[in-house]
Amino acid sequence: MRSGTQSIRVDRRRPQPRQPRSDAEQALAAFAANVTDRAILLVTYDGTIFYSNTGAERLFAGQRQAILGANISALVDRGVNGFGDDRASVLRGATMRFESEGMRFDGSRFAADVTVSLARPNGDRRLSFGYSISDITERKAAECALEANAAHMRSVLATVPDAMVVIDDHGLIQSFSAAAERLFGYTRNEVIGQNVQLLMSEECRASHDAYIAQYLSTGTRRVIGHDRIVLARRKDGSTFPIELSIGEAKGAYGRIFTWFVRDLSERRRQELRIRELQSELIHVSRLSAMGTMASILAHEINQPLTAISAYIDAARHMIDTMPSEAGRLSDALADATNEALRAGQIVRGLRSFVTRGKAERQREELGSLIEDAARLALLGPHPPGMRYRQQLDPDVTHVLADRVQIQQVLVNLIRNAVQAMRSSPDPKLTIRSKQCRDKVRISVSDTGCGVSDDCRADLFKAFTTTKADGFGIGLSISRTIVEAHGGQIWLDPAKSTGATFHFTLPLRDVNA
Repeated sequence: MRSGTQSIRVDRRRPQPRQPRSDAEQALAAFAANVTDRAILLVTYDGTIFYSNTGAERLFAGQRQAILGANISALVDRGVNGFGDDRASVLRGATMRFESEGMRFDGSRFAADVTVSLARPNGDRRLSFGYSISDITERKAAECALEANAAHMRSVLATVPDAMVVIDDHGLIQSFSAAAERLFGYTRNEVIGQNVQLLMSEECRASHDAYIAQYLSTGTRRVIGHDRIVLARRKDGSTFPIELSIGEAKGAYGRIFTWFVRDLSERRRQELRIRELQSELIHVSRLSAMGTMASILAHEINQPLTAISAYIDAARHMIDTMPSEAGRLSDALADATNEALRAGQIVRGLRSFVTRGKAERQREELGSLIEDAARLALLGPHPPGMRYRQQLDPDVTHVLADRVQIQQVLVNLIRNAVQAMRSSPDPKLTIRSKQCRDKVRISVSDTGCGVSDDCRADLFKAFTTTKADGFGIGLSISRTIVEAHGGQIWLDPAKSTGATFHFTLPLRDVNA
C-alpha cells in the first residue's frame, strides 16, 4: 500500500449506493409514474432506458418490461448523429426541445414533441438524461390543415379577380388581395392594421361605422349579406363607384368581415353609353316614323294651305265686286286665319315630336298627352267607317313621364292598330286608362287582323315585324321607353281577334 493520498476511481457504469429518497422525491416519482398523456423516460449516457412511466406504455404500445433496457433510438428517430448532438448540448447545461418521429412497438409511427434535460437522481453519480415525449399527431395535422387553408387563402387573395379585403370587428384590415392592391393603389403592407375607412369616401365612412356598430350590438343586418353601391376612395384621393358585398365569419378570436369589391366605373361608363345610344335610337325611330308619314303630312298640311288660298281669293273678289259685303269679307278672313293656325299646329306638333331633347320626366296631364298623340297618329286616311273612342279613368289625371317619349309609344301603337284594320269590316280603335295601385295602365285596342302565335314570342325584339314595309323597331323602342319609365308593356294574350297592347306608367300624387 502506497502512503499518502489514495485516488478513488468512480465507475460510471455501476450504480453507486443510493441514499434514501426524500418525501419530495417520492412524491415526484409517484407523479411521473402516473402521468398518462406523455412518456417520461430516464436514459443512460449510451441511450439505454432504465425508467419509464405509465404514459410511455400507452404512447409506445409496449409493456414496461419491453421498454426498459431498450435504446432510446428505437423509440425516437433522431438520425445518425442526432442523439450525440443532443447529449453534448444537454451536458453544456441546455434543455433540448424538438419535434421528431416516434416509433411504437407495433411498427406504427407518430409525430412526437420531445424535451431532453440532464437528470441526476440524488445519490446517483452516473450520468442520465430525462426524456418527456408527447404525441402531437393531431396538432400537426391541424397545423398542416391550417397551413393548407392559409396557402389556399393566399392563392385566392393573389388570383381572385374581384378585390377582397378582410377586416376584424374593430374595422382593422387583416388581409388585402392582389386585386385590391391594383384597384385601390395601396400595397398590402401599407394597409394591414389600418382602419378600413382608409378605403371609403367621406360620405360613406360615418354610415358604414354606424351600420357595423348597430349590427354588433343588436344583430340587425343592414349591410351584412346585402349588395350595396357606394363610393370608394383610392390612394390618390380619387373616388369611384363600387358594388360592395360583405360576408361574416366567427372565429376563436372574434368576428371577421370579408369585403368583396367590384369596380363599377366601366359599367357606369357602359350604362351611360347605352343610354346615349338608346336616346339616339329613339330619335332615329321618330325620324323614321316621320319619313314613313311624309306623303300623308304633305297632304294634311296642303289642305289648310289650299283653304287659305281659296278664302283669300274670295275675300279679294268681294273687295273688288261687293264693297258692301264687309261682314262676309270678315268671315272669310277669319276662316283663312283658322286654317293657317291649323297648319301651324300640325307643324308645331311634328317639330315637338321629332326634336331630340333631353329626356325629362315630369308631371303630365294624361288626357292631353293621349289626345295630342292620337291627333298626330291619326293624320291621313283611315279604314272606311273607323270609329275612335277614349275611355279614360276619371280618377287618373296625371302621370310621371317624359311627354315626347310616351307620345312616341302611343303613336307607334295607334299607327299599328290603324294599319291592322285596313281590311277590317268593323274597324274600332279604343284607348283606355285604368289605375292599378301606384301605376296607370294604358291600353290601345283594335279590331284588326290580330297577331299570329309565331310572332308573339319575339314581338318586342328589334327587327321583328309583321308588315312588309316595316323596320321592326317600333315596338322594341316602345318597350325600351316604357321600361326606362319603370313600367311594362305587353300584348293581351286573351284576345282571339284584333289586338290589345297594354303599358304601365308610374303615378305621381296630384297634390305633389
